[in-house]
Amino acid sequence: MNYKIRCFDCGTVVDDPFLDSCPSCGGVLTIETDLDAVASLRPRDLRSRPLGVWRYAPFLPVDETRAVSLLEGGTPLYDCRDLASKAGVRSLYVKHEGANPTGSFKDRGMTVGVSRAVELGCKTVGCASTGNTSASLAAYAAKAGLGCVVLLPSGKVAAGKLAQAMFYGAKVVTIDGNFDDALRVVRQLSRDGTLYLLNSINPFRPEGQKTVAFEIIDQLNFEVPDRIILPVGNAGNIGAVHKALVEWKTLGWIDRMPKITGIQAAGAAPLVRAFREGREDFVPEPNPETVATAIRIGNPVSGRKALRALYDTGGIATDVTDEEILSAQRLLGRTEGVGVEPASAASIAGLLKLVNEGEIDRDEKVVCICTGNVLKDPDTVIRNCEPLLNAEATAESVRKVIGA
Repeated sequence: MNYKIRCFDCGTVVDDPFLDSCPSCGGVLTIETDLDAVASLRPRDLRSRPLGVWRYAPFLPVDETRAVSLLEGGTPLYDCRDLASKAGVRSLYVKHEGANPTGSFKDRGMTVGVSRAVELGCKTVGCASTGNTSASLAAYAAKAGLGCVVLLPSGKVAAGKLAQAMFYGAKVVTIDGNFDDALRVVRQLSRDGTLYLLNSINPFRPEGQKTVAFEIIDQLNFEVPDRIILPVGNAGNIGAVHKALVEWKTLGWIDRMPKITGIQAAGAAPLVRAFREGREDFVPEPNPETVATAIRIGNPVSGRKALRALYDTGGIATDVTDEEILSAQRLLGRTEGVGVEPASAASIAGLLKLVNEGEIDRDEKVVCICTGNVLKDPDTVIRNCEPLLNAEATAESVRKVIGA
């Protein structure tokens, strides 16, 4: 489809496909979709394709005939009635992005990003990561036959994610510093031509990520929920969801916007502070800390996009403690049988907090996006569950330890 690469901040149109920021103001780049090219479509026209990212190919800025795909998207939207009752809302759905091929929502963006890299003739791709991005990029680079370099903060990446990046054959480099330091370095490597950058600062990545919003509306048979709640780390996902909803509302495919709600960990919450002060920009958190490693980011590159999404839809941002995150993770698993990593559970923790504070009406229809699989961070799960029981190899001993 036809599109333009445009600066989100100053509006400059960018012609160089390898830039990761605006040459005029340094702002974040975004894809301006040509909606006239899809104006003849109707929502159900898309249903001739299987549910997944590429069902929405008419809205994606790459050639679908050259798509690098692992059959991403098509993730479950669970109707969580028991959890809705415990949370105190009329209706609650959980969109489980941990069911993607590498176990996180990152696959949606990576199928588009790596497809773009192939279009451009790139030989090596790279990223900075707190874990999920590196796992996803390594898999899609392997599928495409590209070299892959990932930079990770030393000692700050969950074992499940580190193992994936290594398994798929990426060159894994751990650096002294946090995610923001790793991103600074990988951007330098991109600018000198060492690799093609595929963090969400690349404007093509969020184009794939926006399909989660398309899919939610599609799965709800084009009924719009009252609210969509997302965990927020680097903020690419929340901005992507907003962009998707704006596109479909502009086309008349939906008649209203759900309230987009962003949840950050209390130890990494620069956007929450900005939202509470009514600002359109934010002050980075220099030392982000949280058990939810996937959102342990102090300087989210798409932060201004996220704030715009909140303000434009009448949404809200709040932070939750590590204790609230881990409690919500267990509650979701033990109430609905849905296993998500800690960062994913931030959306559930945020729901519980905001209902309790009266910020979410109990009559709302809510969708919580959970971004990654529980197996991404098994060590944290084990540390925060009840200890193993030990028994002799007799039925009597087992009955005793289980209290039967």
